[in-house]
Amino acid sequence: MQEEKLLIIGSGPAGLTAALYTGRAGLSPKVFVGPELGGQISLTWTVENYPGFPEPISGAELVDRLAKQAKRWGATLVTDVVKEVDFTHKPFRIRTTKEEYRTDSVIVTTGATPKKLHIPGEKEFTGRGVSYCATCDGPLFREKDVVVVGGGDSAIEEALFLTKFCKKVILAHRRDSLRATPVLQELAKKNEKIQFLWNTELKEIQGKESIEKVRIWNSKTQNEDTISVHGVFVFIGQTPNTALFEGKLAMTPSGHLIVDERKHTNVEGVFAAGECEDGYFKQIATAVGDGCRAGMEAERFLLRLSEKDIKERR
Repeated sequence: MQEEKLLIIGSGPAGLTAALYTGRAGLSPKVFVGPELGGQISLTWTVENYPGFPEPISGAELVDRLAKQAKRWGATLVTDVVKEVDFTHKPFRIRTTKEEYRTDSVIVTTGATPKKLHIPGEKEFTGRGVSYCATCDGPLFREKDVVVVGGGDSAIEEALFLTKFCKKVILAHRRDSLRATPVLQELAKKNEKIQFLWNTELKEIQGKESIEKVRIWNSKTQNEDTISVHGVFVFIGQTPNTALFEGKLAMTPSGHLIVDERKHTNVEGVFAAGECEDGYFKQIATAVGDGCRAGMEAERFLLRLSEKDIKERR
């Protein structure tokens, strides 16, 4: 069983930032990469809204830079997946597919996964026209037609945001009425750029190098049709990657970990940052800020723990 001061579970912007800060503090953190280095950002086509990068950068390149910077300061990236955690005893116990660890502190940065349509073309065009973040990718579709899938607050908010750039925003909803709050519904219905397709489901995303059209189906008329669009924005919900911590850490009914303003969970010595605890902002910049807070707090926790050990030995 390996002994560590600090383990970070997840390698998105929050996790890599936490690794940078704790690495610079001399804690030599181990970062469990998980299924994919960088998480969702690694699939992002172009990042235009991250501070300090006046020119667009691909999500994959940004992840690579974050990882190199963290490793430069002593972080170790472990290509492994955490399978089990035990926070009932100290030091904590972490089991991966390959090893078992004991650690004094843990930072959870497992992120979240957007719910998918699971239709032909979605996976192939993810990062090349299929997006789950209008704030991230909306400006890439200036004067183009896009379709937004969903009917809740997020879908309407993102559709309204897209009207700042897009020529036309087609809102496809599988029901005949929206679930969004009345205020948002009114704003959307008054916006001349938004066109509603009721009782409509996307069945296929088509194109060659980029998206050219989508095949749709109307559940009321039972008719199929195709419409020409350049982008597909999916907002049908998001699932935080926190199943591993059920019964181990406090979480909301939606599955997001509950933290205080300094990223402490309900277990002393365990911190959380990024979309596993933030279901609202969902931005690279906010994840980086969360990772910074969690890293600094973990450092302070371990310092107090070290001081306590020294006093007890005396």
